[in-house]
Amino acid sequence: MNDNQRDESNQERRQDLRQDEEAFRLRQEESRLGKAQRSNTYYWIVNSIYWLGGIIEILLMLRFVLRLFGANTQNEFARFINNLSAPFIAPFSTLFISPTSDGGANIFDVNIVIAIIAYAILSYLLISLVRFIFYNRV
Repeated sequence: MNDNQRDESNQERRQDLRQDEEAFRLRQEESRLGKAQRSNTYYWIVNSIYWLGGIIEILLMLRFVLRLFGANTQNEFARFINNLSAPFIAPFSTLFISPTSDGGANIFDVNIVIAIIAYAILSYLLISLVRFIFYNRV
């Protein structure tokens, strides 16, 4: 009977050990899934910031080039670019007086250059903030 009790005790210990191992593996898998989900969210946010910042930068560069080369303001494309970029240039529109040439047809718009630099810095800071939030957890 003593051997029988030892066998039962050993079986209970083995069963407890298997349950502990299974619980450990489950916690590891939950941790891995949590990290993967956080990583996917991080990459989605960062890529969204890159895309949005890139679109704004391209739009402002197009506006700069159109103004620099004196594009016809009555042209549909020039009007579309100007209307689309107007909200992004508005905070900077009266910052400096821009130099002109050819009687005001060609404008080197310093305000657009400042806006391009400001939006690039803003994108960088937003990405740095997201990186800090996602990867500096205690």
